Parts: sequence; C-alpha cells; structure tokens
Amino acid sequence: MSAVEVNCVIDGPDDGEPVVLSGSLGSDVRMWDPQITSLTTAGYRVLRYDHRGHGASPVPPGPYTLTDLGSDAIGLLDRFGIGRAHFVGLSLGGMVGMWLGEHAPHRLRTLTLCCTSAELGPPSGWAERAALVRTEGTQAVSHAVGQRWFTPQWRADHPERIRYYEDMVAATNPDGYASCCAAIETMNIADQLSSITVPTLVIAGAQDPATPPMHGQRIARTIPHARLDIVSPAAHLASAEAPEAINALILAHLKENA
Repeated sequence: MSAVEVNCVIDGPDDGEPVVLSGSLGSDVRMWDPQITSLTTAGYRVLRYDHRGHGASPVPPGPYTLTDLGSDAIGLLDRFGIGRAHFVGLSLGGMVGMWLGEHAPHRLRTLTLCCTSAELGPPSGWAERAALVRTEGTQAVSHAVGQRWFTPQWRADHPERIRYYEDMVAATNPDGYASCCAAIETMNIADQLSSITVPTLVIAGAQDPATPPMHGQRIARTIPHARLDIVSPAAHLASAEAPEAINALILAHLKENA
C-alpha cells in the first residue's frame, strides 16, 4: 500500500530543527499538547500527525502494516521537504520510530522511543481487540485504555482529563483503530534492533501496565549506545502524566545530538 497524506499540525519557527511527534494507538495530535510549548520555546519546528485511520487522517482499507505506517511518516517528511528529523514516538509511534531506524535511518537525526515495545504479544490479543472494535466501536475499549494510560492516583486527581482522553479514543475510527491493531499484531522489528545506529533515547513509565519497563530495557539493551530513563510516577501516556520529566529528557537528548 502506498503512503497516505496524513493530517499534520506544525508549530514553532520555520527555520527550527524539525521534530516529528508520532502518537499512541487510539490518539490524535492533541495527545502531544503538553510537549508543544517546551519544544517550540527551545526553537524546534514541531510536526505532530495522526496515524492513518486516526484523527483527521484518511482511513484507507485495512489491515495496515508497520511498513504502511512508516511509509506515511516518510511521506510526511517528503511533503514538507525535510531531509532528516528528530523523531519522537510513543507506543505505536515508537514502533514506527524503530521501523524507521531500521529501514530509513538516513531520514533521522535522533530517535526517542517512549512507552513502547518491539514485540507486544500475544498476537491473538491484538486480533481480538480489532474484532471487538469492528463489532462494537472504539467506545468499547476507551475506558480500559484510559485505565492503562494513567496511574490510579492521576486518574483520581484528574477525572476531567481522563474523560478527555477516553473521548479521544472513542472518537477514533473503528476500522482505522482495528487496522492499526493489525500492524502491532504482525510487526517484525525486534530482530533488527541491533542495526539501529541513530542516537536513541528510550523512556519507560515505571507504572506502565501496557508496555512495562522491561520492554524499554530490552530495546535499550539491544540498540547500540541507547540510553534508558524510567519515569515515575507514570503509566502508558507518560507524555501527559509526567510532561515536565518527559520534556526535559527529550530536550536534553535533542540538544546533545544537535
């Protein structure tokens, strides 16, 4: 399948080093709101986008593969004439980042991989989730996703934000969500991690039930010279629960590899 023209929002100075933000399954560009001021104030040009099947991006017939999603990211760079970018991906976005590190390293300045995994089984679980969403819609999983995205304490302290993020998941196109489940189900990136040469930062949420820290530890151990930071308290959407810590780590990594 050829790349689709994904929905994208750009912030920051036109002449800033480009930073691409790639989000989680079931999210749209708004999930990166807590990162924008920090990155643009530091002078970066920030491009955040919706995966195909998500937000305002097209919903081509599925299932999708990680190659499809990676090709969309490359198409985004091409569309704006960007040769190389810093790439920050969380969860599904991190999987796309690893695919790019393996297949298109010449398009990357750095990689930041947040709350993600190179192998997230069992595959049957993703097939079952896709089937559920196709039958009952994304609202069938939105509450469970909200539970995984944030720690119990954060959920208790921010009920209105929990509703906001659960509504974001529920608004995702069911076919798009299910087709991206298939990309996770069939991804094949774990065996080539050691080939990634781009400067890589791996961030894990200490309380992440979706991709526990051992997933980040495995990635950081396998990618040469990768660095691992574990943020606490933080569950799966650490970028929203612990933005100050996440933003500081990202900025330090970008500046170190300017």
